[in-house]
Amino acid sequence: MFEKREFLHRAFFLSTCVALAGSTLCAYGATCTTQSQMSPAQRSTFTGEAHTFGAIVQSGDTQALRAKLLPAIASDFDGIASTVTSLKPLVQTATMTVDSVYLLDASKDAPGAERTQFFCGSPIVVLTFNGIPPGTYALVILHATGVKEPQQISLILASAPGNQWQLAGFYAKPMIHADHDGLWYWVEARKYEQSKDNWTAWLYYHIAEGLLSPVDFISSPNLQKLQQESQQAHPKDFPADKTQVSLNAQGSTYSLSAIDTTTQFGGLDLDVHYIPNPTQAAQLRTPTEARKQVTDVMTALLAQHPGLRQAFHGMWVHADQGDSSLFALELPMEQITPGAQPQASNNPPAPR
Repeated sequence: MFEKREFLHRAFFLSTCVALAGSTLCAYGATCTTQSQMSPAQRSTFTGEAHTFGAIVQSGDTQALRAKLLPAIASDFDGIASTVTSLKPLVQTATMTVDSVYLLDASKDAPGAERTQFFCGSPIVVLTFNGIPPGTYALVILHATGVKEPQQISLILASAPGNQWQLAGFYAKPMIHADHDGLWYWVEARKYEQSKDNWTAWLYYHIAEGLLSPVDFISSPNLQKLQQESQQAHPKDFPADKTQVSLNAQGSTYSLSAIDTTTQFGGLDLDVHYIPNPTQAAQLRTPTEARKQVTDVMTALLAQHPGLRQAFHGMWVHADQGDSSLFALELPMEQITPGAQPQASNNPPAPR
């Protein structure tokens, strides 16, 4: 879900999975050294590497990045370069700080190990990788702050001959969403869950997960607790992959195919997709009928889940046919009222 929230993610060479503590598929020879357990020389080395990579990202110097790339992922460099180019305007004036460093020793693993887990520090942070070659690696997490859109940048480094460290994986994602951080969304999600508004709780929990987990392959007691709370709030009547939900509105039934959130127009909007039946699709060819149909969906959804009105700035509804949209409309919540058909065009509104 988080991809629609300007989530930038490039990971190569190290194929990852969610941590499953105690899995019988794990390789047990791996060890992890946290930042606090490192010698001053080790900390200095990784802090220096982190700031070197951070400066490369801030300058957008993709050629300097190529020079530090692990040869095994050279074929994927274009993807990394694209991410760095996208990040540059967001972080070029940011203050770069090293948030976390983990030294990962898998040098004693047997070649072809299906899964390697590293158990780091206390409380235990678990890092889980699939199919990594034996070797020594490091996970370095940088925070780019002091800018409008703070970012967290995670680097996988691989030890190379000559006491060098080369880039083996690159991840970047925002630290805030619609002016709030992950902890704020977690707290608000709990409030909505307590008031039995599980739709809003579920959406807020997912935003919190995306913001608070810097990479997909990391697990900690706090993240596990967040994931458990999120699953407990999961509504049974929520659209999911290949599972549509029926919504009754003004005597018609609409098939909701997906619901997410978006900040495309500035504020935090509910992003709703439905699949019109042939009769509804024919009505969408007439602008007035199309506006009525889409706003009927909006008002019916708010009537069924009134908590959404307070939780979101507006609603962005798409009538989809295949991979294209027949009609789409975004309206602020205050303009979505039962029985009212706001005057709006088929063109996206200006950003707020």
